[in-house]
Amino acid sequence: MRVLGIDPGSERTGYGCVESSGSRHRMIASGVVRVTAGAPLADRLLQIHQGLTALLREHQPACVAIESIFHARHARSALVLGHARGVAMLTAAEVGVPIHEYAPTAIKRAVVGFGRADKAQVQHMVSLLLGLDAVPTPFDASDALAAAICHLHAVPSTAMAAVLPPAGSQRRTRSAASWRHFRPER
Repeated sequence: MRVLGIDPGSERTGYGCVESSGSRHRMIASGVVRVTAGAPLADRLLQIHQGLTALLREHQPACVAIESIFHARHARSALVLGHARGVAMLTAAEVGVPIHEYAPTAIKRAVVGFGRADKAQVQHMVSLLLGLDAVPTPFDASDALAAAICHLHAVPSTAMAAVLPPAGSQRRTRSAASWRHFRPER
């Protein structure tokens, strides 16, 4: 399964494409869609749309994972971010790719194990989970990769059935509710 994570922003929109076999994830691409600094908002939104359209067509993901709205201190910043997020969602819908939204805390929890992790921790764990030689930069790109990984961890097992081994080929064990209850097979 291939997922394109998007970290929307009005100046830099991060993207990260991750492919998973069900047990291993690998990065296909990551980076940012940069817009012309100081350009009117409408022009920047158009540049985001064009950049994401090209990425969706190039990588052909099964779906898009994007951060849901969060509370910001400044209403104007939140409004501008909302515009960029709306353009990202519209672009995916226009191309016909399903969209999945995740709260920032859910993304951090899926990748780091702690919903209040800082950006450097997320960046480091993304690097480890994808087996990268260096941490992905800038933060916008690593946040987008984290959104994609979050979705891959949240996908029901039935959706991954096509890429996993057939049922019965592996011995099933009772899953532990926490590490405290984990007992390895003997």
